[in-house]
Amino acid sequence: MPSNSARPYSHPQDLPAVIAFLKAVRPAAWINEYPGLVDLQEAMDRPTIRKTMRLWTKDLDDLVGFAFVLEPYNNLHFEIRPEFEGEIEEDVIAWGMACAQRSRTKEEPDTLDASCRDDDLQRIALLERQGFILQEMNTLRMSRNLNDPLPTPRLPEGFSIRSSEGEKEVDLILTLHRAAFGTSNMTREERLTIIRAPEYDPALDLLAIAPDGRFAAYCTCSISSAENRVSGMRVGHTDPVATHPDFRRRGLACALLLRGSQLLKERGMELAMLGTSSENLAMQKAAQAAGFRVYSKRIWFSKLLP
Repeated sequence: MPSNSARPYSHPQDLPAVIAFLKAVRPAAWINEYPGLVDLQEAMDRPTIRKTMRLWTKDLDDLVGFAFVLEPYNNLHFEIRPEFEGEIEEDVIAWGMACAQRSRTKEEPDTLDASCRDDDLQRIALLERQGFILQEMNTLRMSRNLNDPLPTPRLPEGFSIRSSEGEKEVDLILTLHRAAFGTSNMTREERLTIIRAPEYDPALDLLAIAPDGRFAAYCTCSISSAENRVSGMRVGHTDPVATHPDFRRRGLACALLLRGSQLLKERGMELAMLGTSSENLAMQKAAQAAGFRVYSKRIWFSKLLP
């Protein structure tokens, strides 16, 4: 009789199988949804995330599902082969709850959160029957056709845009990010993981520099050739974007998005994508000014920890 079992993830041996599984179970048009192929590689490069990764198999070696919890946000991400949802979904959610409880502190959220596209009716039904409650906040996915005319970026007098110099500027970018978002959640390890990714291109990692030399804003653009091969599209990404509070309302985010879009177009991309919170009105306005429009939404669900 075939049997299902769960086991810990082993890095890096299991990564190719997990990536192949994601390609097999997710619709090609959705391959850019989090976690995409690059996201998985970056997440598994972090030991704190690896320890939350669990694999479900049939007959020991046939992968039928995986799950991990993105810390410190308590965000559960998982994929299950559709025909096995009824068999392992309870175990997947229980694993997520256990991971969230182990890392729980007074400062951390008291919920386990999960998300999916608003048109993924199968995933919505799974989360609801597992006791997750729909939240008001959602993530907007925005895109821009790079075949349309691209305006020249406009900067305030004395400001300039240049590419990052890689690891030597990690701490300065980290300080900028934390000030921009008012959080200490991004760690040095996380930033290093981004710039050590195989397809990271420092020329696409853009900085807006103030007249006094300070880092005023940044936009980390990227291209995943692996995801583009799956989707059959030529897509680049223009996020994350962050502006220091001292330099807001000057059009820096819009200028960075336009410059990033130009660089992606020069590299043969036809579409630029980014994601932002439905609550981040400033980012939405900057993206719209740069020609981006909403093409899909990711809705969020929460489940209270015991």
